[in-house]
Amino acid sequence: MEPILKIDSVVKTFPGVRALDGVCLNIYEGEIHTLLGENGAGKSTLMNVLNGLYSPDSGNIVIDGSPYIFKSPKDSIRAGIGMVHQHFMLVYSHTVFENILLAVEDIPFFFSRKRLKKRITEIIRKFNISIDLDEPIWKLSIGQQQWVELIKLLLRDCRVLILDEPTAVLTPQEADRLFRFLKQLRSEGKSIIFISHKMREVMELSDRVTILKKGSSVKELLRGSFDENILAGLMIGTDDVPVWEKTEKTFDSIILSIEHLYADKDKNMSDLIDFSIDLRKGEILGIAGVAGNGQKTLAEVLTGLKNPKAGKITTGGTDITNADSRQSHIAGIAHVPEDRKAMGIAPEMSVDDNLILKSYKNKKFRKLFMQNRKAIEENAREQIDAFAIKTGPKGTPVRLLSGGNIQKVIIARELSLRPSVLVALYPTRGLDIGSAEYVHKVIMDAREQDMSTILISEDLDELLKLSDRIAVMFRGEITGVVDPKKTTREEIGLLMSGETLP
Repeated sequence: MEPILKIDSVVKTFPGVRALDGVCLNIYEGEIHTLLGENGAGKSTLMNVLNGLYSPDSGNIVIDGSPYIFKSPKDSIRAGIGMVHQHFMLVYSHTVFENILLAVEDIPFFFSRKRLKKRITEIIRKFNISIDLDEPIWKLSIGQQQWVELIKLLLRDCRVLILDEPTAVLTPQEADRLFRFLKQLRSEGKSIIFISHKMREVMELSDRVTILKKGSSVKELLRGSFDENILAGLMIGTDDVPVWEKTEKTFDSIILSIEHLYADKDKNMSDLIDFSIDLRKGEILGIAGVAGNGQKTLAEVLTGLKNPKAGKITTGGTDITNADSRQSHIAGIAHVPEDRKAMGIAPEMSVDDNLILKSYKNKKFRKLFMQNRKAIEENAREQIDAFAIKTGPKGTPVRLLSGGNIQKVIIARELSLRPSVLVALYPTRGLDIGSAEYVHKVIMDAREQDMSTILISEDLDELLKLSDRIAVMFRGEITGVVDPKKTTREEIGLLMSGETLP
């Protein structure tokens, strides 16, 4: 059987970087084909080539035996290829119908809205999608917004659907429903390119897996010829995956207390509503919830980036309710932000300088009125070695590092200050297996040294693996606090949907 889509020896270079180096990929009719690779392996670049955002320097894209050149996403869609990006392409003030209408090409000046609505309604009923066409996008949950993106592709009758980390913002129940939907599409002859870092999903869905490493396609495997260990080994190669063990621990004292906290709404973020919880010394407190239910607001209030409307926060007997970010830092609260590139680093500065962004006033790094470059470089060598950071040539701007290494720079800087509390917001989002496991090891090692962590994550596997307790948020409130050893993914999923456990 010939593939319906064939990517043959595609090369794409950027200044100083060969992002794709002769990549080959075969997509067959009626299959779910997973693309796996570490950060920087070339997955996003390859999908952007396939989606018409980039033009390859060489190589071919062949569909049904005919070569294609995509100069824009419009060309890709016309060839039957559609993509659901991690960040949805929606106009939030418009209705569901209006957003779908924007995606339909070649609409005549006079057209029947009724007829188009009927076509969309048929798709909604066929796949049992719960959505109101007249509802504005901003009122929909993240999961419902993803369905709008999928409806747009089905209305265009795309034969190949690309889904980039589609479950990152879904509850377990929503993810299961999406999987049933994808399997139904597969049975109808659609082909799906699935990108995910979650091995459980890869094992459940994949008919075929292609591994990318350093811009090259390493291997293509069929279902039955791979398991989690084989895939991880091919992705990471000879690189070591950190090994750590969670030990039993008792928690005697409270290090941080949050009482009846309220915060104003910020854009699409939910309020914090009567939010109360205690963090114990040496504890990892997981915060679960679908993105946009107040988690970011909680992190901003705790780290002094935003003032609450009401409530009280104390640490070590000190009231830090309205502290600014510097006062929070002095009080012993460190922060790994959600957007590592926008908030976590000074992108044009070197790794050495990024590692002292919060301690540059320290006498250790100053010589009279000047910086002590020798001390700064010595600090960098120590941190780079301790946190296994791959930095490139001396003086390289930190923005040129991979996502995993940028995250290591941020964590090294924060933990080198010996904080009592770490507020980590999605610390492994978008990281490959090796980088994610390294972050897990660092957090677990800090737990052994009695540092407390508030771990905010969308990955339930991560929360269940690391947390001593898990608090679940829905629309700014805590719907339940559970013991990870005595709960299930499904029970947490119910709490994430706003329901209460029996």
